[in-house]
Amino acid sequence: MSKAHILIVDDDRVGQAALSGILANEDYRMSFASRGSEAVNVAQELLPDLVLLDVMMPDLDGFEVCRRLRANPLTAGMPVVFLTALEDSESRIAGIEAGADDFISKPFDKTELRARIKTITRLNRYRLLLEESEKLECAHRDLEEAYDSTIQGWARALELRDYESAGHSRRVTEMTLVVSRAYGLSEEEIPHIRRGALLHDIGKMAMPDSILLKAGPLTAEEWVMMKKHTCFARDLLSPIRFLQPAVEIPYLHHEKWDGSGYPEGRAGREIPVSARIFAVVDVWDALTSDRPYKKAWSCEKTIEHIRGLRGTHFDPEIVDLFLKIIGSGAESLKLTESKSI
Repeated sequence: MSKAHILIVDDDRVGQAALSGILANEDYRMSFASRGSEAVNVAQELLPDLVLLDVMMPDLDGFEVCRRLRANPLTAGMPVVFLTALEDSESRIAGIEAGADDFISKPFDKTELRARIKTITRLNRYRLLLEESEKLECAHRDLEEAYDSTIQGWARALELRDYESAGHSRRVTEMTLVVSRAYGLSEEEIPHIRRGALLHDIGKMAMPDSILLKAGPLTAEEWVMMKKHTCFARDLLSPIRFLQPAVEIPYLHHEKWDGSGYPEGRAGREIPVSARIFAVVDVWDALTSDRPYKKAWSCEKTIEHIRGLRGTHFDPEIVDLFLKIIGSGAESLKLTESKSI
């Protein structure tokens, strides 16, 4: 961090020299002004960490200088300390009304002067760092919102192309978040899971219409091509640093607990928990939704199907948790948590 910068405002050159001498060994950067108008201009240009301001000056007195600094957004938060021989309460009240942060009476106690200046400059640095941190957090939130809007646009674009899956991304995302929270995943993980669920089939954007929109069963060769959509998703999302933690679901949601899935043939806990959760949710939604080539299954039939795949296709623990949630109807109570999706 750079040295704290102090602007000394005094029309008396001897006074300026005395102050700079007292502070010479304190590792400050110092600037000087001899008139009120000059002080205002220098403060606006250099933005010092502290203004040590004499009251009695030609041109503009210290009170007017302080008022002008407070009126300018660039200098409004700048600490201003009056250096004055005036001891009457009216002068101090006038200084407070003008916006002074403190008063130091002449003649100075050197030890007290150094201590008070060190405290004020340190507090101002903390204030500036806090403001900068808040600005960065705000910018980060704005960037995340922009990314999330883009992600939602991608998901909608895929659904417009593959009209059979309209609403699918929203539904599976909502339910995946419900199960993820019930499983105990942290709130820090939830945004990445949300993005991954929304983008789980983004790799299908690379599929030709002859495969993606085919009304009948796919041939063996077409299935080989279709299975590549997970790799296309990985290749699309991995270079985007913001989305790297969300790649697990788009890339690995077709892996199976027994190792018979794709693209890598991972088994058991080699499969990330987010992908294991999503795999159950994805099958549930696909089976309980109407498609042009089939009518929706009943909940009872779908539950039996998922239970039958426990330990082969799906993680047994997640199947048990999912069926408990479905049985209690808890998902319908919690889906409102994800209305921002």
